[in-house]
Amino acid sequence: MYESIKVTGKDSIYATEQRVKDFTFDENVVEVFPDMIQRSVPGYATMVNTMGKLAGQFAQSNSNLYDLGCSLGAVTLSMRRNIDKENCQIIAIDNSAPMVERCQLHLKGFKSDVPVNVQLGDINDVNIENASVVAMNFTLQFIPQEQRKVVLEKIYAGLKPGGALLLSEKIKGENDVRDNLLIDLHHDFKRQNGYSELEISQKRTAIENIMRTDALSTHLNRLSDVGFSNTQVWYQCFNFCSMIAIK
Repeated sequence: MYESIKVTGKDSIYATEQRVKDFTFDENVVEVFPDMIQRSVPGYATMVNTMGKLAGQFAQSNSNLYDLGCSLGAVTLSMRRNIDKENCQIIAIDNSAPMVERCQLHLKGFKSDVPVNVQLGDINDVNIENASVVAMNFTLQFIPQEQRKVVLEKIYAGLKPGGALLLSEKIKGENDVRDNLLIDLHHDFKRQNGYSELEISQKRTAIENIMRTDALSTHLNRLSDVGFSNTQVWYQCFNFCSMIAIK
């Protein structure tokens, strides 16, 4: 098992009718984020745990491992637990100050010989250097679509030969019929986890302007276009997918 992030509060942000604003990773979200993501993303624990194992497999001695969009550090913790190569460090980056602050606190709760450098920053401005692993766990979807290829090109350029990109994304169906099927399955998953119709509706409104999903084929084609010759989907449940792309 990977080191889990302690659930600090139940997500009730959208439980009352309100004027819905665009979703932001602010202090209110930080307080309930573990509960929110566990009740909203099917298979989240499996994805985080496996990303850590893959990081351990592809980590190279004397290299950097990046967690881009680290949030509270779940993937960072999972990677750190699985690294056994010499002279590796993890660079964890997020553009939310509350997330970075809480991530630093969580990391202090677990001892490890692998150093972690947690940074507040914009992924678009980050230089990827001497990397053996880059993880993006539900992060690319928040970057404007026209900038995503540029970000991936930078990651590819900064990866060492044999290095890996670990990419998890919420995806959309290849056509309206398939997309609506995936959406319905996901909403039913959220209902089973205690979210009301009001919460589901208001959360969808809050996030629709800041998270633009791509079809799986778009992701795979874009990864191929930037140079990745070996890409594999290793997990999918409903409209949530995790891939590995090897340089």
